[in-house]
Amino acid sequence: MMASTAMVFVIDDDASVRKSLQRLLDAARYKVELFKSASEFLARSAHDGPSCVVVDVRMPELNGIDFQKALIEGGREEQLVFITGHGDIPMCAQAMKAGAVDFLPKPFKPKQLLESVEHALSRSTEQLLRALEKNHARGLLERLTRREYEVMQLVATGMLNKQVGGELGMAEKTVKTHRAHVMQKLGITSVAQLMVVLQKAEVPPVTKPGTKV
Repeated sequence: MMASTAMVFVIDDDASVRKSLQRLLDAARYKVELFKSASEFLARSAHDGPSCVVVDVRMPELNGIDFQKALIEGGREEQLVFITGHGDIPMCAQAMKAGAVDFLPKPFKPKQLLESVEHALSRSTEQLLRALEKNHARGLLERLTRREYEVMQLVATGMLNKQVGGELGMAEKTVKTHRAHVMQKLGITSVAQLMVVLQKAEVPPVTKPGTKV
């Protein structure tokens, strides 16, 4: 399903380059959209499937590097493949450090670009799957009551029911009931599985009470 919704966007102010890249990507059976400027692309709503943006570095108005900054500042996570006829090592290093998939100097071989695009779409797919898992895990945690969440946090530190009860001021039997509800609502049966849910939800670990930091 992810693969069928994948898109490749091309941003280049040179019409001949746009057409050339479209022919190459069409032949490789990618869905393609073309843009003559970074500003034109940013006016488009973000694609909700895997995406790769092939973008020229040197363009009038908003250049490729500033475009990358704009995406990051806007919280957007499109995977970028830079192409340039004027790139230098510092510029390449800056783009890669900021998360670009590749930085290809012109002229590049068609195979190079297609490999970079495939890598970008694979990375984008993984990113979207992680986001889906994160949202699902957080949705499960939101089903817990405040007390169940408190019990869950302490259980995740490895504390026994009796210890949790002592920390929260409740009977061990009550802790067992809350713990059972937590497991049921999260659809899990062990502390190990609980840790996986918390990891996917990106919930920071709680320090076990009494532990020196």
